[in-house]
Amino acid sequence: MKRNLTGLMAVLGGVSLSSLAFAQEATSSAAAAGNGGLVAIGSALAIGLAALGGTMGQGKAAGAALSGIARNPTAADKVFTPMIIALALIEFQAIMGFIIAYILSAKV
Repeated sequence: MKRNLTGLMAVLGGVSLSSLAFAQEATSSAAAAGNGGLVAIGSALAIGLAALGGTMGQGKAAGAALSGIARNPTAADKVFTPMIIALALIEFQAIMGFIIAYILSAKV
């Protein structure tokens, strides 16, 4: 439970920092230089949390699928296709985190 709560707090912190980066438009070059650090932190958190969440999700999905196949080898055909679909959706979320980080880095 503590691990889930820690992960949730990390995600909420990243979301709040990245929303700060989107909240304000730079009005001059001096203002843009002052907000560049927050935008860079938000960008780094976006890609870091996307990579961390994606790898943790894929590891749990693959582990559960392999455990299910090991317990019932005849169910391998029924488990394989949903596992591949789940892995593709998890990877898509990680790619979306990369896209958000790329958009944020363009604001620096």
